[in-house]
Amino acid sequence: MSRADWDEYFLSIAETVATRSTCDRAHVGCVLVRDKRIVATGYNGSIRGHAHCDEVGHLLDEAGRCIRTIHAEQNAILFARESLEGATAYVTHEPCDVCCKLLNQAGVARVVFRWPDKSERSEPFRAGMKWEQFGAQ
Repeated sequence: MSRADWDEYFLSIAETVATRSTCDRAHVGCVLVRDKRIVATGYNGSIRGHAHCDEVGHLLDEAGRCIRTIHAEQNAILFARESLEGATAYVTHEPCDVCCKLLNQAGVARVVFRWPDKSERSEPFRAGMKWEQFGAQ
């Protein structure tokens, strides 16, 4: 067995984090890393103390998107207890436009994801960040 490179290693941790997701529309995990050290992790799930999708079903908006959960990237940013300036976000799925804006505003310099999002809505908010798809299966 060969040793995983850093991107592969942290993305595999994001995939493990995603197993905690409570919205089955997309099991998403995020790992925020700075200087090859994990700063925070997050997965998509309901607000603390609120019912989860896997318990009571989805809460869909007019566009058919589930809005019951906080996204994995948002939870990871909330749980970070230090600066994210220059950090890398390893995310199982390409971040949406809102998460892209939040990651950029938090100082994240690079986003690595496995599964692309078919929407191009986040593209205007990527300025200043490296955006990389890593080995989709």
